Amino acid sequence: MSTTDIGNFNSLAAGRQAAAEHEVPAPSAATDGPAWSNMKAPDARSQQSAAVVITNGRRALKVFLSNPNALFGTAFLCFVIIVALIAPILYPDDPLSMVGRPFLWPGQNSAFPLGTDSLGRDVLAGILHGSRISLFVGLMATALGLTFGVLVGSTAGYFGGWIDDVLVRLIEIFQTLPSFVLLVVLVAIAQPSATTVTLAIAIISWPTVARLTRAEFRAIREKDYVVAARSLGYGHARIIFREILPNALPPIIVTSSVMVATAILMESALSFMGLGDPNVVSWGSMIGTGRELVRTAWYLTALPGLAIVFTVLALNLIGDGLNDALNPRFSQDR
Repeated sequence: MSTTDIGNFNSLAAGRQAAAEHEVPAPSAATDGPAWSNMKAPDARSQQSAAVVITNGRRALKVFLSNPNALFGTAFLCFVIIVALIAPILYPDDPLSMVGRPFLWPGQNSAFPLGTDSLGRDVLAGILHGSRISLFVGLMATALGLTFGVLVGSTAGYFGGWIDDVLVRLIEIFQTLPSFVLLVVLVAIAQPSATTVTLAIAIISWPTVARLTRAEFRAIREKDYVVAARSLGYGHARIIFREILPNALPPIIVTSSVMVATAILMESALSFMGLGDPNVVSWGSMIGTGRELVRTAWYLTALPGLAIVFTVLALNLIGDGLNDALNPRFSQDR
């Protein structure tokens, strides 16, 4: 071997030794663990959405409480509810009974702070007891309309096909008829009472909820978490009420506040026309009784009218606040 070959061999050996000294050892599975950080990610089925729901709920509550209009509406509505609850305690007698001299103006007699009507009935007692009927009709009619509307809308939106076609035709039949005309016909056929008025208002209000629920279900039923629930073998009832309905509730909740206000207005209109329950006093019946005396005793219609206006305004303000808090687009802006 020549001197040149020996030098080349020594240079090659020195290069290999330097490369071996700078080589990064491969990680050992037994000691160092895997190099991929995602290998230890938790399984998707073991995740719970409770923390996410609580966080979103707290964010929505924070947005709602930061809205002064919504707070005013909530405060006034709570005041009306408290007044309705304590009305039998403050005025245990029948509010339709004659207790004083007719046509006492507000402030004229301390025993009747808001005066008396043409028959000597206490106006303040009538307004307090009338709040019970208005809230009862508004809340119960909304609860019945929401229940039936959500059931019909969720069934149509989830299953689709011929079930959707049949239920949509049923909804369209009710929506083609004028709502208030149908309400008057239903109440006129049956005996006028608070229960009859409540059922009639629920019958004409459920189609709106059904269409809204159907639209939400059609938009959500193909989401990834719904497909995953089907692949896990969940039944239709669980998917509808546990997976889809909670995500479709925000617009339904906003609509419910408007439905309560609408029900109160409809009940007042029926009572104004003489189609309300004659055995109870309501704000609408008080306005209907005093409409012929607007020139001489305007307070008989103005006071119960203001009660209706402020209650409906409070419900609308609450609805706007709920829309700001639950609408994802507004939440992202905040």
